[in-house]
Order: sequence, then C-alpha cells, then structure tokens
Amino acid sequence: MSHFALQLSLTFGLLLAAAAAGVLGLRRQGTSDIVYGLSALAAAVGAGFAVVHGILGESPAALALPGGLPGVGIRLRIDSLSLVFLVVVNGVAALVSLYAVGYGRKEHPGRVLALYPLFLLGMNAVLVADDAFTFLVGWEFMSLASWGMVASRHEDPEARRAAHLYLLMASGGAFALLFAFGVLAGHTGDYSFAAIRAHALSGWMPVLALALVLMGTGSKAGLVPLHVWLPLAHPAAPSHVSALMSGVMTKVAIYGTIRLVFDLMPPPQWYWALPFLFAGISTALIGLLQALVERDLKRLLAFSTIENIGIIYVALGLAVAFTATNLTAPAAVALTAALFHVANHAVMKSLVFCGAGAVLHAAHSKDLEKLGGLFNRMPMTGALMLIGAAAISALPPLNGFASEWMVFQAILASPALPVEGLRFLVPAVGAVLALVAALAAACFVRAYGIAFLGRPRSPEAANAHEVDRFSLVAMALMAALCIAGGVLAPLVVEALRPVTVQLVHAGLPAQAAAGPAPLSLTPFDGARSTYNGFMIAVFLLVSSFLASWGVHRIATRATRRAPAWDCGFPDASPTTQYTASSLAQPIRRVFGPIALRVRQQITMPPPGSTAPAEFRLSMTDPVWSLLYAPLARVVEILSGQFNILQFLTIRRYLTLMFAALVLLLVVVVLWR
Repeated sequence: MSHFALQLSLTFGLLLAAAAAGVLGLRRQGTSDIVYGLSALAAAVGAGFAVVHGILGESPAALALPGGLPGVGIRLRIDSLSLVFLVVVNGVAALVSLYAVGYGRKEHPGRVLALYPLFLLGMNAVLVADDAFTFLVGWEFMSLASWGMVASRHEDPEARRAAHLYLLMASGGAFALLFAFGVLAGHTGDYSFAAIRAHALSGWMPVLALALVLMGTGSKAGLVPLHVWLPLAHPAAPSHVSALMSGVMTKVAIYGTIRLVFDLMPPPQWYWALPFLFAGISTALIGLLQALVERDLKRLLAFSTIENIGIIYVALGLAVAFTATNLTAPAAVALTAALFHVANHAVMKSLVFCGAGAVLHAAHSKDLEKLGGLFNRMPMTGALMLIGAAAISALPPLNGFASEWMVFQAILASPALPVEGLRFLVPAVGAVLALVAALAAACFVRAYGIAFLGRPRSPEAANAHEVDRFSLVAMALMAALCIAGGVLAPLVVEALRPVTVQLVHAGLPAQAAAGPAPLSLTPFDGARSTYNGFMIAVFLLVSSFLASWGVHRIATRATRRAPAWDCGFPDASPTTQYTASSLAQPIRRVFGPIALRVRQQITMPPPGSTAPAEFRLSMTDPVWSLLYAPLARVVEILSGQFNILQFLTIRRYLTLMFAALVLLLVVVVLWR
C-alpha cells in the first residue's frame, strides 16, 4: 500500500469512526471525548503524512477508486498545492479538536458530534480530489455538515435565520461551481482534472469560467458581495465549529480558487486580475469597517475574517497580473504571500475564536459592553488572546505581519507591469490596504481592551473564571505557531517554493543564501528588501529586559501615596469607562453614512421637560439592503405568480415537459 493510500485510509477511517461514535453515543456521557479525540488524531495523521511527503520530496501521488462518474471513477491525487493545504487544514483542525475536548465537556454537544468529523472529512476530500465529481461531493459534505452544526441550536431564531441564509448561499455557490466545471470540461464528458487541463477554451468561455469560479468559491470564502451569510453563520455555530469555519473552511474555498484559476484554467490574461483586485480590496475594507463598529465579539471576528479574505484575494490578483505579463519573480512573491497569509490566518483566527469561546463560557456573554476586567480573572486566556490579537493586527514579529509585509512587497513591484491601467490601479489598492492594516490594529485594540482590561461591566464578567486545561493547551499551541510563523518566516516561505514553481513556474530565492543575515525573509534579493522577525524578536526581548532592569535599578523603592487621577470621573462605577460603542464612534461617523448605512435618531426634550433623551442607532449591511433585499422581494413576487403551476391539469403538465425537452435539445445543438 502506498503512503498516499495509507494516509487516506487512516484519516478517513478515523473520521468515519468518530462520526459513528457520535451517532451511536449521542446522549451518553463521554461521547464528546471519543469524537473529538478521534477527530484530533485523524487530523494529526493527515497533517503528519503531508509533512513527511513534503520533506521527502516525493512526486505527486494518484489513486483511482471505483465509483463516481462512469468512465472517470473516483480520482484522488496530492501535489504540492494539496500538501500545503492538507498541512494547514489538518494541523489547525487537530488543535481545534483538542480544544473541543474541553469545550464539549462544558457545552452540550447535541447534533454537532456526528457532523463534526464529517465536516473534516469533506474538507479533506476537496483537497485530494482529482476530478470534478469527487471535488463537488466533498464540497457538499463540507457545506451540509457545517450547515447542520450552524443549525444545531435550532430553538434560537437567529441560528435558524443564519442556517437558512447559509444554506441558500452554499447552494448557489455549488451550482456556480457545477457550471464552472461544465464550461471547463466542455462537451467531452471527461471531468477528470487531467482532461480539464488538456481541454482548450476559446472566445469568451474562459471569462465565463472565471466568473463562475469566483462566484462558487467566493461565496464560501466570504468575498463581497457574497459575504452576507458569514457574519451570521460563524457566530451562530459552537465556538470550536466557528474556529474551523472561519479559520479553515474559508481556506478550502481559497484552495478551490487557486486550483481552478492557476491549475485547471488556461494561462491567465491581465484583465483577469481586475475582479480579484476590486473584490479583494472591497472585501477587506467593508469587512474591517463593520468589525470596527461591531459589539458582538464573535461577529467582530467573523467580519475580521472577511477582511483577511480580501487581503488574500488581493495577493491572488497580483499573482494573476504578474503571471499574465510574464513577470515570474513578482508572481512568485504574490502567490507566496497569499499562501503564507492563508496559513497564518488559519492559525491566528482559530486562536481568537477559541478565545472568544472561552470568554463566552466564562462570562456568559459575547457582548463587549457586558465584559471587561477579564484579564485579572482569566490571565492565561487573556495572555493568549493578546498574542492572537497582536498577530491578526499585523504587529511584528508575529506571523500576520510577515505575510502582509510580503503582500506589500508584491505591490511595490507593480511599476514593472506593462499594462498602464494596472500600474495605476495596484498602487491605489496598496494605499487602501495600508489604511486597512492601520484600522485592523485599532479594531483589535478596541476589542481586546474593552473585553479584558478595565473593570467588569456585568456581574457575569466579575465572576468569570479560567477555562479548562485542554482549551488552554490548544490555544497555547496556536499562540506558539503565531510566534513561530513570524520568527521563522523564511522556513515557511521556503516550504512554499514547490507550489509557486508548480503554478507560476518560479520561486523565491533560496532564503538561506539570499538574506544578509540568518532567518532573513527575502522576497527578491537582499539589496532590495528583507525582513528578519528573529532579530526583531531578540531586540524586543532584550530592550524590554533592559528597560525593566533599569527602572527597577534606578527608581527609588520608597512608597509614595497620592490621589489617583480620576479622569474627571470621581464616581467609581464601571459605567464611567469607555465603551465599545464610544471607541467606535469616530469611525462610525466618518464611514457610517457611506459604507455602513448607519442611521442615528436623537430625541432631545425641550428645556424644563422631565422626559428622557433618546438615542437610537441602526446599522445595516449596504450589500444586503441594496442587492439581496430587493432580490428577495422579486423572488417572492415571482414565486407567487408561478404558484399557478401547482393547479394545472395533467395535459398541461405533459405539454410543459415536452417544451422543456425541446428547449434542452436546442441548447445541446447550439452548444456543439
């Protein structure tokens, strides 16, 4: 048995065993330990085999099984691109499953137990699929299992609404992918990826295929304007499921984009980069602005995911533009930056979502206005969340900074583009991306400061307690990966070289030889630009130690007592603190009327009146109100008009079927 067959047998077998255990022991005590333990083991096996396969440098492995489409079968294959995503998806899933062992003991698992391993199985199936049928089956496994977990709290109206919208968007995305594969395969009927690669598209067919691919994968990734389900579904799911959906499932969608655009489609044209760049920067900006004014911690993190998805799609757009214009070195930098940020975001977003789950369990609230002072009550969780917040804010020397720095390095290479429009557009995108990076730091200063610092704003926050050891160990490992991804960034980039060589036929310089110092991240050459996270980490540690030593050595040990500065508020009530809403007010006032559709209503009583003043604030997603709400009304009207079809006679039903058959035959003739 080959290594690939052994990997699939162990991974899929353990996941199926976990699903069976979840079904058979749904109401039994200790079932969650078995399910999540087997899931963690399966994910660790999948990631371990992928790492070993990559280290050994083995050639792509393929496997053909009976079933699937006639004449095609079930084709499975791993190459450099699959290996990277198998490591990311399964590595993070193993840590989240470890977290879920402790989480499942506190929260009743309900219907989640049987669906959780099937969710992991679907994502793995997508990553190893080598034909369209297997890819779509795995995609639907992933979608339906995650939908079931979102709907697990069906007694909550918000959860039902989130699950309904998620199912609609997932179904639409699956249909778009189905038609995309149909366009790519043509009328040959062979839906294996090898046949799709060999099939040449002409005319406007590549553009149609690209549009369908972006609709299909973008709806799962959360790309604007297909993102409306994400801030509802991710917070509605249990916290460990939210971590996987936000940190991992969106990366499987990005894998689909990369696989289809860079591997299965014809060589790209320069204008293919435009939808990537426009959609990517719009997604990053809209997601971050909505995160800045959100007071629900899990919804804030979901909007932050949308922002980071936008950053990744900007990097992919740059890779498309450079590849189309034969600039292979910048193309390799852009694609490496996208893949690096995929891995980094998977780790740091899973960390902060697990931390949000710990906060929800300990303080019984995810409303920032009801939290505060949690660092004194949950010091370990607070420290680990601080690392996650700093990483996702792109602060050096953590991993988020390293990958975003590489995105900007690719942007700085845009003057070499031979297309005038791209030379103007890419710097503009870079300027907006710089604004997004600055606002991201402000967003997480607000989120972390309100939740963990200050004084408790509710009795539940005042009585919060630290979480279990399983959760803390899992989060500590994720935090360690956030640090290692920044300090050891050149090693990660070096591991991504086979992917860029496979897809854009170029790789970054050998990191060990290109940089001026050990562990220097060098996108082009040492004389042009380098980044050394290790040196920054050493400098921060040494300077912090010297500053602390100097303060304690020089300062007097005498105790001085004086009145504390009360900031103009002598009242010790926690309500005198800054709130999440007050910190977001400047952003809301600047961007609210345009980007967030904020509406304020202030009622001030006349002088002498004893009536209270009123302040009402409402915010709606502009994409929802301008696109989906009118579309929903049109669908409702049309469905009412077509309701007459339920009351036709048999003769008229037969006539409609005959007309539909004739129409399909005409379409087939014209297609050929």
